Amino acid sequence: MFTTFNRRRSLLAVAGFVLSVAFLLALIVAPPARAVTEQEHLVNEAQLTLKKLLDDENLGNMPDFLNRARAVYIIPALFKGGFVLGAEGGKGVLLAKGSDGTWSSPAFYNMAGGSIGLQIGGQVSEVVLTIMNDEALRAILEDKFKMGGDLSIAVGPIGAGIEAGTTSNFDADVYAFSHAVGLFGGGSLEGSAIFINEEDNQTYYGNAAPAEAILLERRFNNPQSEPLRKLLP
Repeated sequence: MFTTFNRRRSLLAVAGFVLSVAFLLALIVAPPARAVTEQEHLVNEAQLTLKKLLDDENLGNMPDFLNRARAVYIIPALFKGGFVLGAEGGKGVLLAKGSDGTWSSPAFYNMAGGSIGLQIGGQVSEVVLTIMNDEALRAILEDKFKMGGDLSIAVGPIGAGIEAGTTSNFDADVYAFSHAVGLFGGGSLEGSAIFINEEDNQTYYGNAAPAEAILLERRFNNPQSEPLRKLLP
């Protein structure tokens, strides 16, 4: 009986040793976790920005604008500041809605602009632009989109940091919804442009990916953007 007990204890010890060795080998052989790319991080931040604005009671009818929108441009961090000379800029993602109501994968776009006038301060904003018609979307695709140019832009319902009046008649080409942190006084920024970031698109999709092929033709897809797309109404 004593011998049987020792034998069982030896077998358990051997089994434990084998499992320990197997575990250590698995740690050595297993590939390291893949680092999140800058583009994936931007998509994740865009998702957080969209959710934050959708949850804001001050922007309660934002889903109505998204439902009617042809596309949406999300900028997790739009920087604005200056002293006499002003400037703003930020990276964002653009998604287009198809005729079946589904949203495309994101295309990467940058926003940049500047102005001259009496202004001082700095501001960081989370911004969502609803692109309301084909004309406005086509202007972005052709790198011809400028705020306050041929296409009209209006501020959506008042949220933190927004000073303009509300509107809900859907007459404008683009509506802006925003959360802002900081202080910016003086004149407004005119002529801000949205232009494609081809390098980020290529990195995110692993190949040269024209914006039209991503947004309209749906020839490119990255499953990592699925949570963002599902959040859009």
